[in-house]
Amino acid sequence: MSPVEIGLLSFILVMVLILFGVHVAFALIPIGLLGISLILGFEPAISSVVLTSFDRVRDYDFAVVPLFLMMSAFISRSGIGEEAYRTACAWVGQLRGGLSMATTVACAIFAACCGSSLASAIAMGQMAYPEMKRYNYDARLSVGTIAAGGTMGILIPPSIGLIVIGILTELSIGKLFIAGIIPGILEALFYLFTIYILCRTKPELGPALPKTTVSQKFFSLKLTWPVVLLFLLVIGGIYGGIFTPTEAGGIGAFGAFVVALARRKLNGADIVSCLHEGARTTAMMVALLIGAFIFNQFLALTRIPFVTSELIVSLGLGKYAVLFLVLVVYILLGMLFDIFSILVLTIPIIFPMIVTLGFDPIWYAVLMVRVVEIGLITPPFGINLFGLAGIVDVPISTIYRGVMPFLIADLFHVALLIAVPSIVTFLPKLMLGS
Repeated sequence: MSPVEIGLLSFILVMVLILFGVHVAFALIPIGLLGISLILGFEPAISSVVLTSFDRVRDYDFAVVPLFLMMSAFISRSGIGEEAYRTACAWVGQLRGGLSMATTVACAIFAACCGSSLASAIAMGQMAYPEMKRYNYDARLSVGTIAAGGTMGILIPPSIGLIVIGILTELSIGKLFIAGIIPGILEALFYLFTIYILCRTKPELGPALPKTTVSQKFFSLKLTWPVVLLFLLVIGGIYGGIFTPTEAGGIGAFGAFVVALARRKLNGADIVSCLHEGARTTAMMVALLIGAFIFNQFLALTRIPFVTSELIVSLGLGKYAVLFLVLVVYILLGMLFDIFSILVLTIPIIFPMIVTLGFDPIWYAVLMVRVVEIGLITPPFGINLFGLAGIVDVPISTIYRGVMPFLIADLFHVALLIAVPSIVTFLPKLMLGS
């Protein structure tokens, strides 16, 4: 068999193993090692794999992974989700659809601290859905808002998804973080506008809450300002070139620890639990990335990325036609797999092709994350939809109908990012030291 045939067969085998429930890392590592052995021989394969894995994981920049995971664990334990929801309710609850808008704003704040779409959807579902039900909000609007709002968890920095892309592609993680700011804000605004239109057309979908006074609005800010300040410190420090993403992760983790302690949300058992959670998730991410490094090395030997690029070019399609096909594939994959599995499987093949076509890699990285998140709420298999269905007492068909207006908003958002790439690239180009 030729190296290309070995590569194609191995890729298919990896996909089959994942579909049968094998963890992505434990599908990539043995298949990648076997493939390299078939091409180079067993001893050179073992030596190459060990050196590659060790050198990449011990890299200083790799420490950004556990540090931001620890920041997420401490912030989640501090109760920021519930407090952000209360603050948002005080400011926009008196509008038509105000509770749904508050849920979207709270999702954006919580997402900036949590970094997980599914976790954001579940956390906000547990807090926001009972409140919207109590005020007679339409169930479709309620669950649609929560499902869509959760998708901001992987785009708004600090994003673990963008960290993974930075490690796999050697792009600047700091620039990726900064590039996600405006698209993340726009995503929230698109959702808010969708809620406004729905409730303007049919006011019964989202009744307004009693008005709050100016003093009540500003008093509510005491609940969230420390975390917002921490977020601005971390992202502002990266943007201003004051510290690296790894240093920002350390500052963020320590700051989140202090915030949680100040709110008396942590005891000894909670601290141990946060450390355990961070260590467990870090171990999973390390295994996943090691698998990606090994499999990427194998794919490079098979020349599959180059063969794929040549095949696409030979079709005579325009660069935007190719981009459209790639984005459709990512939406379909997002319906079936988690974002990290998708990234490690597709980046070695698709990313070089996109760069060859002349697209800005930072812009494409943000667009890729955004489109995969659309897949997570696309019926009938979106993971966020089933995660939400497990905690709210509504049929899955209601969730499907509720999320459709937000999917339309997502498509308009993606179209805007494609039509105006500077929305993504503007801030990274202005970074100090860039």
